[in-house]
Amino acid sequence: MTAQHVSTLILGAGAAGLMCAAHAGPDTLVVDHAKAPGEKIRISGGGRCNFTNIYAGSENFLSQNPHFAKSALSRYTQWDFLDLVNKHGIAWHEKTLGQLFCDGSAKEIITMLLAEMQPADLWLRTEIGEITHDGSRFHVDLTREGRAVTVTAQNLVVATGGKSIPKMGATGIGYRIAQQFGHSLTETRPGLVPLTFNEDQKAAFRPLAGSAVPVVAGCNGGSFEEAMLFTHRGLSGPAILQISSYWREGDSLSLRLCPGTDLYDALRARRQTDGAKALTTVLADYLPRALCQFLAESWGLAGNLADQSDKALRALVDRLENWHLTPTSSEGYRTAEVTLGGVATDGMSSKTMESRLQSGLFLIGEVVDVTGWLGGYNFQWAWSSAVAAGRAIATRPTIG
Repeated sequence: MTAQHVSTLILGAGAAGLMCAAHAGPDTLVVDHAKAPGEKIRISGGGRCNFTNIYAGSENFLSQNPHFAKSALSRYTQWDFLDLVNKHGIAWHEKTLGQLFCDGSAKEIITMLLAEMQPADLWLRTEIGEITHDGSRFHVDLTREGRAVTVTAQNLVVATGGKSIPKMGATGIGYRIAQQFGHSLTETRPGLVPLTFNEDQKAAFRPLAGSAVPVVAGCNGGSFEEAMLFTHRGLSGPAILQISSYWREGDSLSLRLCPGTDLYDALRARRQTDGAKALTTVLADYLPRALCQFLAESWGLAGNLADQSDKALRALVDRLENWHLTPTSSEGYRTAEVTLGGVATDGMSSKTMESRLQSGLFLIGEVVDVTGWLGGYNFQWAWSSAVAAGRAIATRPTIG
């Protein structure tokens, strides 16, 4: 077994790990089991990487300590990252709700990060073994392409991500490392994930598969106005991915159909001009036809619009604006974009991301109990937490 000494060893060559390497100083080594760096960056945003959000703030994140993310997010903002993107000449555009994407490819962000982290070293196809600390340095056993190497480092950065998308190698190893050094974990569960129905519900909703509809989806204090998509397994689309982070098994979703439309006044007005039309025909001007047919059969909607009294229209609109559905589960980590929960923040410095329990241990990115909304927020947390740790490491005195 060979040995190597570095000032800083970063576990994980994802968004947070690469960004941290760009700020931690030259004597830095980044290791990852993958064949290529930044794999989740590469597949994100349909291959164009939703790299931040212009509205990113601490209120867009879930954590047992909602104040923890404020320091890092305020000291390295979305505008700071956008300056870096512009510096590298990466063309970008804004989509809905402040989401920023590359015009070209997500690979441009990876190339930018690899350039920024120079002259730090990068080892891929490297497995992590035993980790110990002798009172001054970490000793990490690695296997690099079949060769055993022990790396000693003054600083150890855990940037290994969570459990989401296991087919890309996610294992939750970062949680085990944190626990080894005395950290506690908050409950972890899939976030930003489609929700599923039981078999009876699947059969009932099967005719709606592929239909999308604007909604306001609410649950447990969260509320999002975006599109909802019916699938063969249940519900997806941005509104559902967002609210999934607030939903727990057994909870019902509150769905407001036709948001932004005063449907009661609209139907009353249409009753004067289109009263001879079937109620479902008129509703199809506001909702997908397949959904109107489903509701007609489920709720017993019949007759022409002219047959509907004001009271009946009010009752119908109330149902459309307070439709409750109860998914039975989610698609799990297999398709979850993030992991909710993680390393409890009470054992960490919010300014530096350093452990309060083990000097020189830093935890950044998704492994920490800070989870953002859909739309570039989780990348911003990766950038901000990574810079906080990297800058703190760069200013630490080197031990002899």
